[in-house]
Amino acid sequence: MTDVTIKQVRAYTVRGGGADYHDQSEGHWIDGQISTPMSKYPEYRMNRRSFGLNVLGTLVVEVEASDGTVGFAVTTAGEIGAFIVERHLARFLEGRKITEIEKMWDQMFNATLFYGRKGIVINTISGVDLALWDLLGKVRGEPVHELLGGAVRDELQFYATGARPDLARDMGFIGGKMPLAHGPAEGNEGLTRNLEHLAEMRSRVGDDFWLMYDCWMSLDVNYATRLAQGASELGLKWIEEALPPDDYWGYAELKRNVPKGMLVNTGEHEATRWGFRLLMEMDCCDVIQPDVGWCGGVTELIKISALADAHNKLVVPHGSSVYSYHFVITRHNSPFAEFLMMAPKADEVVPMFHPLLLDEPVPSHGRMSVSALDKPGFGVRLNPECELSRPYTH
Repeated sequence: MTDVTIKQVRAYTVRGGGADYHDQSEGHWIDGQISTPMSKYPEYRMNRRSFGLNVLGTLVVEVEASDGTVGFAVTTAGEIGAFIVERHLARFLEGRKITEIEKMWDQMFNATLFYGRKGIVINTISGVDLALWDLLGKVRGEPVHELLGGAVRDELQFYATGARPDLARDMGFIGGKMPLAHGPAEGNEGLTRNLEHLAEMRSRVGDDFWLMYDCWMSLDVNYATRLAQGASELGLKWIEEALPPDDYWGYAELKRNVPKGMLVNTGEHEATRWGFRLLMEMDCCDVIQPDVGWCGGVTELIKISALADAHNKLVVPHGSSVYSYHFVITRHNSPFAEFLMMAPKADEVVPMFHPLLLDEPVPSHGRMSVSALDKPGFGVRLNPECELSRPYTH
């Protein structure tokens, strides 16, 4: 295996679901009225596709080794990411030993600093990194979680993100995270409606089921504080991503303001160890939620998680299906995982990245055995019926 090198890197795009799970047809709950940074404009308030949430599409990165083995991964970056892979990043991979993942990551990151650091460039690097881990696992015949040190528990527990936490409870999940519908631009009336919705869901699920609100970067400190205080008597477990990702000072204030026992979570749209270092050193939150497809990949998530552990913060990665499951099951400070309910009405459990991935495991009664993650690499295959496009070559 020490002689196996990377022969070729290829980047493809695909539309409709996949890693860009926001790219759904009309009527899906994920595109309904959800509070966003654009909700201040009435014309962009009623659905997220109206302001272009689905414009990027999925990036598929394939890394072929000299022995013919192909590793792959998917993330949200679309054609822009494909250009970056083919015209810039490939030079740091091709000809390298498949084990040199740390060096390859470092060179990709430093070579893109002048136009990268966060956002779509780090999404793209994340996709390449995940493909490298998939390749290494396949060549070694081991699942990624074994490469990361092995499972620390026999199964994963999940909470569900979707519009129907009452149905998620019946499916066996430990909690339900709802999208917040109304933001500051809708004033006190919108705030009241948010609390009324929470009260309605609390009445349906009972007192012991977790309920959380995902605010998707759309609030200010004052509104988020009022929401948290109003939701306290309704047992809101956490308030998530209430503020824009770069407002570290606002998060620190919000964490001081929320009722005792309520958690402040964020980090879905944060990237790299340096971004998360600010969140932790400024005591901005209780739980960090890096997306392994956006924060820098597994190579960077290892560092982020270690930093969180030293600051006594939990790590509950955002979505990302198998790419986070293999990590979560190896870390003591990641006690459970998120499952995005991708059925249009959030009324059944379906694979998160359908139809792009085959063999993608899903929770059963809110749980997943480690044996479901025992195939080499990340254990999934590309669906040959999905039409991939390779817009650039090198």
